[in-house]
Amino acid sequence: MLRINNIKLRLNENDYAGAISSKINVPKRQIHDVILLKRSIDARHKHVNYIASFAFSCDHEDRVKKRQSKVLSVYIPYVYEYPKKSDQRVIVVGSGPAGLFCAYVLALSGTKVTLIERGKCVEERVKDVDDLFEKGIIHPESNIAFGEGGAGTFSDGKLTTGTKNKRIRFVLETFIKHGAPEEIGYEAMPHIGTDRLRGVLISMRKDLIAHGGDVRFETKFRDFKEEDGKHLVLVSHQGQEEWLETDALVLAIGHSARDTYEVLSHKLNMSQKAFAVGVRIEQKQEKINEIQYKADAHDPHLKAAPYKLTARTSQGRGVYTFCMCPGGVVVPSTEEEGLLCINGMSYYARDKENANSAVLVNVNTEDFGSDDVLAGVKFQKELEKKAWALGGGHLKAPVQLVDDYMNNVTTTKLGKITPSYRPGYTLADLNKVFPEFINENLKEGLQIMNHKMPGFYDEDTVITAVESRSSAPVRIERDKEMKASTSWIYPIGEGAGYAGGIMSSAVDGIICAEKICE
Repeated sequence: MLRINNIKLRLNENDYAGAISSKINVPKRQIHDVILLKRSIDARHKHVNYIASFAFSCDHEDRVKKRQSKVLSVYIPYVYEYPKKSDQRVIVVGSGPAGLFCAYVLALSGTKVTLIERGKCVEERVKDVDDLFEKGIIHPESNIAFGEGGAGTFSDGKLTTGTKNKRIRFVLETFIKHGAPEEIGYEAMPHIGTDRLRGVLISMRKDLIAHGGDVRFETKFRDFKEEDGKHLVLVSHQGQEEWLETDALVLAIGHSARDTYEVLSHKLNMSQKAFAVGVRIEQKQEKINEIQYKADAHDPHLKAAPYKLTARTSQGRGVYTFCMCPGGVVVPSTEEEGLLCINGMSYYARDKENANSAVLVNVNTEDFGSDDVLAGVKFQKELEKKAWALGGGHLKAPVQLVDDYMNNVTTTKLGKITPSYRPGYTLADLNKVFPEFINENLKEGLQIMNHKMPGFYDEDTVITAVESRSSAPVRIERDKEMKASTSWIYPIGEGAGYAGGIMSSAVDGIICAEKICE
């Protein structure tokens, strides 16, 4: 088969063989077995088009390839080869993308693996998250931070990544195999959506168990030790503690497992890590569509438009949008009473009225004001305490018009945009949440973004606080073999400081499984 890139398509065009035929000057009847490999939106001009890549077969392939060598290459599909079975017993802590894919690959390779998750299975977790939205009830071990699938389960299900790794293909194909929409295999900016992702997780769990894996929910990692030449892991389930024997322990704990960080800080080499904090901004999705898609904003072939913006302030701080959720909602992602942090979430259809995105300011380790390895956690918690208090408690979030934030004025009345955050919000002045350096850089960053993308905010645009957990505030040190200072322990994923999002975390988990099987 051959591969061709950069084929321009109209939004309603689906005659792929015809488009290829025109590009390489080969009769359409000679082109067969066309596969759409990648499709992205080109909205740089007045009218929007797709730019696509295809694999295809054709008559006289060698002759055609030689004649069109500048645009054609040989297509070799990627096939993931599972590692060979290991005789080791492995415990994986955490069922987010890193832990799930690590355990999945181990199980399908025939390796004995136990996956433990402090939260509940996704079927039960959905009920607890509904309590969070509808009643403001926090279930400490079953919420948007903890439970099957990790924090990504109740997000946009965004599958974009800057990671260039061949295993990304395997991640996408595994998701599709377990019920994700097929377009994630070719869209340049794929997403599953929280509603579709839940079914994928259930299917992957069943497959993992069918291949001999053991999955234990509501089972919390407590500690580890070496005794009489044995590697032991302490877990608790429904108030009962148990020491489990293992050969390898994988820590895929997630960036909100602060109590686990406390345990590990006394036993493993850890270091402070920079992260970013800020707010969620909400605009009308219809307006974002008009800005991004111009004359084609209402074309039925186009879905809700995303955006991505960055800024460098006069103080040298980076400010950027993060986890943009077209047609999504803002949700509480806290696991503890008295703390308030938020995140964005979209369903597969992305058909809600508002667009939302985090707008974050880089925070360096020097900003923590302490050499304590957990100083970043304390920095986050201080912001979350202030946001909780400013919202008035009961999980209500403080909300402000952007113009009022710029002018240090408490918002008293909203415009045309209704905040999507549940279980409720309080009009406030978000300047009171952040230290001055965050406020100064966030305001300047917003202005730069509005200059880059006119209409990014206007008199109706609202912001909600506080987005404080964009990434882990620590790194658990590991070597090239992914081993921690205790050599039978493997820290992986976002919570260990080595990934940022579903895809990079999943890839980190896969590589860890391969290292263990070596």
